Amino acid sequence: MSRIYRTTSPRRPVRLAAIAGTAVLAAALSACGGGGSSSDGSKSDLKADKKTEISVNLTGKQAKAGEPVKVTLADGRLQTVTVTDSKGGRLDGKVSVDGKTWTSDRSAAPGTSYSVEAKDDKGGSAKADFATAAPDKVNKVSMVPGKDTTVGVGQPVSIVFDHPVKNRAEVEKHLKVTTSDNTEGSWGWMEDYSGKDRVDWRPKDYWKPGTKVTLEADLNGVDSGTAGGWFVKDYKTNFTIGRNQLAKADLESHRLKLYRDGQLVKDIPMSAGTPGGDKASWKGKTVLMAKEGTINMNSETVGLGSSYNKMVDYSMRLTWSGMYAHAAPWNNAYFGSANKSSGCIGMSDADAKFVYDWVQVGDPFEITGDDAKGTQALNNGYGEWNLTYDAWKAKSALAGNNGTPSN
Repeated sequence: MSRIYRTTSPRRPVRLAAIAGTAVLAAALSACGGGGSSSDGSKSDLKADKKTEISVNLTGKQAKAGEPVKVTLADGRLQTVTVTDSKGGRLDGKVSVDGKTWTSDRSAAPGTSYSVEAKDDKGGSAKADFATAAPDKVNKVSMVPGKDTTVGVGQPVSIVFDHPVKNRAEVEKHLKVTTSDNTEGSWGWMEDYSGKDRVDWRPKDYWKPGTKVTLEADLNGVDSGTAGGWFVKDYKTNFTIGRNQLAKADLESHRLKLYRDGQLVKDIPMSAGTPGGDKASWKGKTVLMAKEGTINMNSETVGLGSSYNKMVDYSMRLTWSGMYAHAAPWNNAYFGSANKSSGCIGMSDADAKFVYDWVQVGDPFEITGDDAKGTQALNNGYGEWNLTYDAWKAKSALAGNNGTPSN
């Protein structure tokens, strides 16, 4: 049990009292009018001191994490309560309407020491200390886009968790996206291509250029749920939406068209994946994930046997499963006339360089045509633009379906 000691200027010595299971302050407060006369002129026996008790719900060195801190005053009104941790962090909170209770806005984090100072309306103060039990497992996250980056109009916010998240609704409540122009959007849960839990935030429509975006993941002290562990820190990132650019690949006409601000910039002959099997391309609305430059492409890594193993220039990743846009000079005879690649969008060296230099990560690639093997899966890169906005919103854990995983 922790004890809180209150300092004031009482007329008698401070008296201490204890309440089981809480940290308690007992202090003497002077009563006004002590020694006054009654209506019949006699002296009253009014006592000059009054005992007041303040309690804190979390005590000791192994207090339970994940609960708000509550400070309660038995008599009088709380004026201020300050709760700080050993790293200088602070839990903000609010005093109840009746002035009896202060409750922190956020929960106490695991493995953390806290100091409490409370002041009442009589000028008295009290202090207490407690510490929460260390977590058995810690959950961490990775976030995209990175801090201070500039991305295209199709880029979603994406968070992948190290461990499972069963308490999805509670976690989602602690994720906040703020935009400079009040962009409408929603979170949606899925299983990432890696098999881990993932939640993305996409706007209703493509972003407006110049929009500034901030993600605050105030997860410190939140429990992931069974087998997931605790979050023990907050996360934050910010990015800016760049140029309004869009690439459209037509598998039927074998053309890749680049648009900026709605105007056609370049029309490029291309050759996409060979139709009728695993080598066909995916169709749908995807997003440029990364500009990887010159990389080794090996067909064995994507389940296509020994079809190819070569260095490829101007590589632009579109899916986790290995679909790229890139230079493919070996397919020169088919550019603009037939789809003969192993699933990627191939171009001449010169055209691929132009596209590589022109695009930015986050630019949408809209791929259409019957030669595709199907629509890109939700988790195979960023496939959320293939859902209607209403269907996407339904994947929020706060929409009533608990964010059921779906690919």
